[in-house]
Order: sequence, then C-alpha cells, then structure tokens
Amino acid sequence: MKIPHIKGFDEEAFQKYLKNTGWLMFGKIFSMVVSFVIARHLGPSLFGDLSFAEALTAIVAAVGALGLDSFIIREIINEPQKKDEILGTSLALRIGVNLILIPVSILVYLVFHHFSSQPGNWLTWIIFFFAAASFFKSFNVIDSYFQSQVQSKYVVQVQNVSLVLSNLFKIIVVWLHAPLVWLAVAATFDAFIVALGLVIMYHKKGFKLRTFTFSSSRAKALLTQAFPLILSAVMVSIYMKIDQVMLKTLGSTAVGIYSAAGKISEAWYFIPVAIVTSVFPAIINARKTDIARYNKRLVNLYDLLMLISLPVAIFISFFGNDITTLIFTNKYPGAGSMLAIHIWSGIFVFLGSASAQYLLAEGFTSISFQRTAVGALVNVLLNLWLIPLYGGIGTSIATLIACAVSAFYILLIPKTRRQGILMLKSLFLISLFQKLIARKGTAA
Repeated sequence: MKIPHIKGFDEEAFQKYLKNTGWLMFGKIFSMVVSFVIARHLGPSLFGDLSFAEALTAIVAAVGALGLDSFIIREIINEPQKKDEILGTSLALRIGVNLILIPVSILVYLVFHHFSSQPGNWLTWIIFFFAAASFFKSFNVIDSYFQSQVQSKYVVQVQNVSLVLSNLFKIIVVWLHAPLVWLAVAATFDAFIVALGLVIMYHKKGFKLRTFTFSSSRAKALLTQAFPLILSAVMVSIYMKIDQVMLKTLGSTAVGIYSAAGKISEAWYFIPVAIVTSVFPAIINARKTDIARYNKRLVNLYDLLMLISLPVAIFISFFGNDITTLIFTNKYPGAGSMLAIHIWSGIFVFLGSASAQYLLAEGFTSISFQRTAVGALVNVLLNLWLIPLYGGIGTSIATLIACAVSAFYILLIPKTRRQGILMLKSLFLISLFQKLIARKGTAA
C-alpha cells in the first residue's frame, strides 16, 4: 500500500509496517464476493436467519478472545525471553473459556428461539457450529507472536489459504443447494484451517508448541490487565451486532435486507484492522523512545484512515441503490437506502480502531471500556426507539450514531481530550490541509 506523499508522513517507517496489507487484499476480496453470492442465493429470509445466528454467537464469542491480542504483543516486545510462558498461558486461557462458551451460545439462543423462521433443531446446529469456530480461534495467540516480530506476512499466507479453501467449500454448498447448516460448518472449517496453518508456520520457524508453559501468576496478571478490554470487546460486539438480533423481532426478511446492506458497508473493515495491527508495534516502540515521533505517528494514522474512508463513504452514499441492485438484483428492496446511511459508520470505526491503540499504549483500558459501553448503550436504546418506527433504516441510523459517540467519547475525558481533538482535526481534514500548506510553503 503506497502512503500518500504528504509532508509529515514518516513514509519509510509506515511503508515497512504496512507492507503486508496488500497481501491481505486478495483473500478478503474473494471472501467478500463469495458472501455476496451466498446472500443472493439464499434470499432475505434464509440469509436473515444465517446473519442472526452469526451475530448472536459473535456477541458471546467476544468474551473468548479475552482481550489479550494487543497485550500478548506488548508483553513479548517487553519480555522476549518469556515468549513461551506468555503464549502458553494465553492459549490455555482461551481454550478453556471458548469451550465453555459453546454451550453458553446455545443457551442464549434459546431465549430467541421463538423468533426464528428456521426449524429450531437446524438453527440450534447453526449456532453450535458458529460457536465452535471460536474454539479454534484460540490459536490466534500465534498470530500475535508474528505481529510482535513484524512478520505478519506469514499469518497473511495462512489466512489467504484458509479463505480460499473455506470459500470454495461455501461455493460447493451453494452449488449443491445444501441445507443452511453447512454454511455454519464452513465457518468452523475456516477457523480450523487457520489454527492448523498457524501451528505449522510456527513450527517451520523453528519453534514448538510443546515448549509452551503455563504460569498462574502470568494468567492473573494478563486477565487483570485485559479485563476492561474483555468487557470492551463484548460492548463492541453488542453495538456492531445487536442490531441484527433486535431487528429479528420484525422477522427474518428484515434482518436479511439489513444484513445485506451491512455486508457491503462492512466489507472493507479489514483495511483499518490490517493497518492498525501493522503499525501497533511501531507505535509502542515510538512511545518508549520518542514521544514526538509517537504523537506524529498517531496523527499520521488518523489522517491516513480518513483518506481511505471518506471518499468511499461519499461515493457509496450517491450510488447505494445502484450498488445493491447490481450485487443482489431486486431481492433486497430497501437495502440501498440502508447502505447509504450505514457506510458513514465506517469513518468512525476507522478512527475508533486507531485511537484504541493510543488508549492501550497509554494504559487507559478503563476508558476503552467506557467508550464502547456508552456506544453499545446508545445503540440498544436507539434501536428500541427506531426499529418499530423505521425498521432497517432506523437500525442504520442507530449504528451510525453509536459508532460516532463511541469514537469521540474520549473528548469528554480530560486526559484523553487532546487525542480526541487530533481525531476531530483529521475528521474535518484540518491536519491534512496543514500538511499540504506546510509542504507548499517549504517548496516555495
């Protein structure tokens, strides 16, 4: 990915950390296209049931990651000699929790059983397989190790292989008109392939899982530090996924139409995740050695994400109906209007992802939880009000407002207000124009 040549961008450093983003593009785009094919094939009702099951399990599964990803990276950077203890303890914690969450997911579903248009036994199995995928995602601790070493290219290779295989599996399911449950099986298959690939890649680098060790003191320390992020992850899942669960009160078709719009709107969310993940080690290192460079990199990150997200939001706002008609023909009426609203959430998701790294680097994990909790609460309350009035349009509005509130909650906290102002300057392109003016003045 080429960073725009603007004075103030530390191009060489960012180019190093963003190099692997392009490798991720193929697999994600392929997966996106397949998801569109599936939605078009299933139609609103069945796609609504599938989306409901996926959303419900995602909220529960948010607990399974234990908020450890960034902490694992930080701990390995700070204590490389303790790598096996950090990874072994993290893996054991995740496996234990994710095994518990499988029956919990099914139990939570039973509360919503009467909403489903799908026979109960089939949707129960769909919930089971979506939940089971989280067990294999426990092995993503190996991904965190490669990120700490700025070797994400190995993880990208594994992810691309798994995406191709799992999406080929989905295509076969669609081609054979197999029952809906097989698409949930594909999710478990995908997670299994990623886990297997990460283990193989880790061994190829000369390391062994059998050298992993468990430390109860390390486990206690990690969970104590990460607890606010666990709650934060649940809150993120709630305000990103609860809309589909709550919209189910209007029926599967309503969920399907809204989810189709959301698939398009969220299809490119992997970009900020990839960028932020790639630059996080650079931000942590700068925080330890050079505060000025640390702040500069944060501003550069905000500006870069705005340069990516704003043009896309503007374009899709004008052509939302044309895009949904092109992708889904006329099977999802009203999806275009929802998309035109929902797409603006991406700007705040991008900025929120970037500022989350600042909060982590500064140790403000409690603030991270507070802002996501506020965003989740806003989303739930707005959905309760807007869904009965406007259906999917109301849900789109609720999601947009919730994302904005969550991203800029840090403006309300005195010790994080400066970062909030920097984000505002990026949002309104002020810092970008300042760089352009400075560059022009230097050239003159």
